Amino acid sequence: MKYKSIIIISICLFCFACKHKNKVNKVPSIAESRDSAATRRVAPRKIYTFGEVVDSYNGVNVYYNGSVSTITERNLAPDGYNLGLKYQCVEFVKRYYYEYFHHAMPDTYGDAKDFFDKSLADGALNPKRDLLQFKNPSKFRPQPNDIIVWKGNKGNPFGHIAIISDTNCCVIEIVQQNPGPTAPSRDEFATVLYKGKWKVCALDIVGWLRRREDGR
Repeated sequence: MKYKSIIIISICLFCFACKHKNKVNKVPSIAESRDSAATRRVAPRKIYTFGEVVDSYNGVNVYYNGSVSTITERNLAPDGYNLGLKYQCVEFVKRYYYEYFHHAMPDTYGDAKDFFDKSLADGALNPKRDLLQFKNPSKFRPQPNDIIVWKGNKGNPFGHIAIISDTNCCVIEIVQQNPGPTAPSRDEFATVLYKGKWKVCALDIVGWLRRREDGR
């Protein structure tokens, strides 16, 4: 197990280095090569006012929340569906699935880390979210519109959650809400296929979830 971890980490570091080398050599990134630039508007590193739109993905806005610990009122859909606390990371993910896919989760509560059920097998149905769940690493490759989940840690016991907005051979791009006052709404992480399983090379990512209609 120790040597397996060392191999995976080494491959991830190689992919990460290649990704940044490509940027230096002007090889188009995911964002630069996307056909529809209208779906992507990355916020520059500046301070916005609470509730200001900083990004948009498939017509669903990403709002500025200020400090990651800022908590205000709960955002409800017109039919009363609980979208989450404005403008936490969970609120964007649930609002995206509700507005873009018309997907209402059976369990509308929980912190970001609670979206991932560690007791489930890779590719099993998560009944609380009515979504398929995949472990990191998984034999099922992450794809756009998947929900990616970080576990909690000492610095952030609530975890984090985001939407995968694009993928290529060795990188995924995410769109996120409430990453911090000056952090960007988009980020990229290296991925690697090792012994038949896809690994997203980022600390604390436990897995991703997907609509059943999108398959495996």
